[in-house]
Amino acid sequence: MRIKTFIVSAMETNGYIIFDEKTLDGIVIDPGDSSELFIEFIEKEKINIKYIALTHSHFDHIGAVSEMKSIAGAEVIMCEGEEIISENSINNLSAMYDYPYTVKADRLLYDGELISFGNIAAKVIKTPGHTPGGCCYYFEKEKVLFSGDTLFYGSVGRTDFPNGSFSELIDGIKKKLMVLPDDTVVYCGHGPKTQIGFERKNNPYFSNNSELFD
Repeated sequence: MRIKTFIVSAMETNGYIIFDEKTLDGIVIDPGDSSELFIEFIEKEKINIKYIALTHSHFDHIGAVSEMKSIAGAEVIMCEGEEIISENSINNLSAMYDYPYTVKADRLLYDGELISFGNIAAKVIKTPGHTPGGCCYYFEKEKVLFSGDTLFYGSVGRTDFPNGSFSELIDGIKKKLMVLPDDTVVYCGHGPKTQIGFERKNNPYFSNNSELFD
């Protein structure tokens, strides 16, 4: 499995292309607002993009989705419950920047569902809180997690946006992410990558709150 990272938009959002180097089937995760960078790489490597997978649908993660879909011909997928954000320009925050836009999923995913491309499979882990349908994509065999804006290096996602919930966010991270193997590499929606074991020991939202693990 090969991972290509792009830093896009004024919010320095991390977008990713993940693909099987043998079959050249792949997916895009959170293309942000810069389809050109993704398309250039996709065409250079001759990747067949199967899905445009969203961890959530705030404006800085979805600006290029429509153009990416039209060029790559891939399905737009996101977790159920995210429609209230993706299909509303106020909730996805794009209206705040005087350029309102929305995204509609071609297919909604459910917690625990598997998506596959080539010889690679990822498990959908629903982690609401930052948004109602926020999710992570977990590649168990490769021990890789794409966490979107749920979990960051030394921090967690904001919950003061429309329909956010701090309690849901912390509960989901505790029960679904902190139980993953220590050496699971976490590719975040912003900032550097990290590891589950490091976050369990050092993230202030968890390391200093032992009651979260009672």
